[in-house]
Amino acid sequence: MSSINVEKAVRFSDHLAQAEVQRKGVVPLTELEPNLTVEEAYQVQLHTIQKRVETGKCIVGKKIGLTSLAMQNLLGVDQPDYGHLLDDMVIENGGVISPERILQPKVEGEIAFVLKKDLVGPQVTIMDVLQATDYVLPALEIVDSRVADWRIKLQDTIADNASSGLYVLGGKPLSVDQFDLAQAGMVLYKNGEIVNTGVGAAALGHPATCVAWLANKLSEFGITLKAGEVILSGALSAAVSAEPGDHFQARFAHLGEVSVRFASEQ
Repeated sequence: MSSINVEKAVRFSDHLAQAEVQRKGVVPLTELEPNLTVEEAYQVQLHTIQKRVETGKCIVGKKIGLTSLAMQNLLGVDQPDYGHLLDDMVIENGGVISPERILQPKVEGEIAFVLKKDLVGPQVTIMDVLQATDYVLPALEIVDSRVADWRIKLQDTIADNASSGLYVLGGKPLSVDQFDLAQAGMVLYKNGEIVNTGVGAAALGHPATCVAWLANKLSEFGITLKAGEVILSGALSAAVSAEPGDHFQARFAHLGEVSVRFASEQ
């Protein structure tokens, strides 16, 4: 694995952080460093997460991004990525998101896994994931980008914690043997109108495949998925842009509903 020197990782992490300070997207890292590799981008992400943990934030899970062909086409990439979920990213079901918490948000409907056992790569299978899952829930992920106008390549989104923003868990907990995850349908509503539909199989053929991919990918960095962690398994359809005042709701077969509202600008 290639490595990036610590000074550069710090500089790139600080560059992305300026977007939140200035409330304005920044130039993509791949314009500053055209040869930035995927492995180096993950090191920038890990440095950012380490900084946030040192300030008191807790890692509560992981997210898998770019699992659906729709999302890969939207952002022009050809493989998944992952990011960390921190305890300050959680929005309660039906909650309201204030404008200062977001920059250029998009909303995705996903299936969230909550683990009851650790998953240690690099040879994790779908069956391992299902056996390690305590229950699943419907989720909305609010993806966001510190890069201006979402002008990102794969390395940019990885360095930016996989374009993580916020997330919402809803519905009712169900064990994975109570229904077919691959066939679970999802309908996403924006202000009461259907804007997207999807099915579990849209995420690499099966949502558990995504979690297995993540466990195996993390093994490259010496990271293990832990019991109790929330894993957002990936969008079931393309992300939908959100504006102030918008209300989003996702309805999932078997799993129920999850919703969130974006506060109107004052």
